Amino acid sequence: MAKVAPEGLITALDIGSSKVSAMIAQKGDGGELIVLGTGQRESRGVKRGYIADADATEAAVREAVEQAERIAGVNIQNVWVSFSAGGLVSDVASIEFELGGHRVEQSDIDALLHAGRESIDPAGRMVLHAQPALYTLDGLTGVKKPLGLHADRLGVHIHVVAADGSPVRNLGLCVANAHLEVKSIIAAPVATGMACLSDEERELGVALVEMGAGITNVSLFAGGMLVGLTSIPYGAQDITDDIASAFGTSRAQAERLKCFYGSANASPRDNHDMIEVAPISEDGQAEGSRITRAQLIAVIRQRLDHLIGEVQKALTDLKFSGPVGRQVVLTGGGAELKGIADYAQQALGRSVRIGRPRGLTALPEAHSGPAFATLAGLAFYAASDPVDLRSLSSKHQTVHRPKGLGAIRRLIAMARANY
Repeated sequence: MAKVAPEGLITALDIGSSKVSAMIAQKGDGGELIVLGTGQRESRGVKRGYIADADATEAAVREAVEQAERIAGVNIQNVWVSFSAGGLVSDVASIEFELGGHRVEQSDIDALLHAGRESIDPAGRMVLHAQPALYTLDGLTGVKKPLGLHADRLGVHIHVVAADGSPVRNLGLCVANAHLEVKSIIAAPVATGMACLSDEERELGVALVEMGAGITNVSLFAGGMLVGLTSIPYGAQDITDDIASAFGTSRAQAERLKCFYGSANASPRDNHDMIEVAPISEDGQAEGSRITRAQLIAVIRQRLDHLIGEVQKALTDLKFSGPVGRQVVLTGGGAELKGIADYAQQALGRSVRIGRPRGLTALPEAHSGPAFATLAGLAFYAASDPVDLRSLSSKHQTVHRPKGLGAIRRLIAMARANY
């Protein structure tokens, strides 16, 4: 019989377009995260990251969490949930105080953060994150611990991620209907970055491309934090659908073909390798067909060319170029396609690696691939217990509010200068 969850237990819940996955982890004596149990179910109620069928989503959530509970041998009450739908926006608010040259006291930092809370302007969206990222002393950015240092001016960059309110509320409702308390809803790129990016990559500048089933998120990190984000309404499921349509088979069979025989790169041998394709009909009347592996790869490449083209446009719009814009990390379920790193590296003209979750103890092999990076990142995020300005009480202060990509470009320029 499962026991009540002990203190310090973390349950992560990733609700995606193709799967719902859960992970129960606990902090070890040395601070490491130990995985106690995992669960996974097919996602039938989510499209492009949005809840399309609340009942189906609730059932998948309940089943995935129950599976993780059985393996871990505990009952859990609350979860940290990912949100990956389109409509996510990332911005940086900056504020600065005059100190007159005295030493920075904790009261100065507290006053700065309270004022920072008032600088958040979500423009009608729901704020998911409002976190102090880096401090500035007399215009010098990149200061992590200003306490005790002298300065004429003390400032802070506040990382804000917001989303359309209704999809977030629908997500929370499905979890609540499964009799689970939502500890927090986390933007998927924030969590994924914690699972598969190194601190140095986030400092120097890196693009994280999450190829989910129904959506691809492109996020830019510089100066240690997420400074740009855009979503593309295409993903790995579109490749599966193209295969199913092209060869007259079911989605399940098309997914199998993609996983077992598919690749992002072609070779001369592919023209001779034959693949059996089952018909979509289940009445036994229709006959299957045979295709070459080259035909399968041609269909995959057509969709990939379009998707990676959209990724390249997104990177250009985010000003990801020059010395900072060389490294790309590809993750998500779509990153499990054979040869995709080499393909993306050639198509983007940048160094590309596959991002997998790392740093977790006792993580099952089945959940160690890029498709589970967000799930692992949720656990890391929860364990880090980050400061969130939304929990501070409101105090009126006059602040400076750089908005939009102008603020992002200035931050990246400062990151280049100081890192």
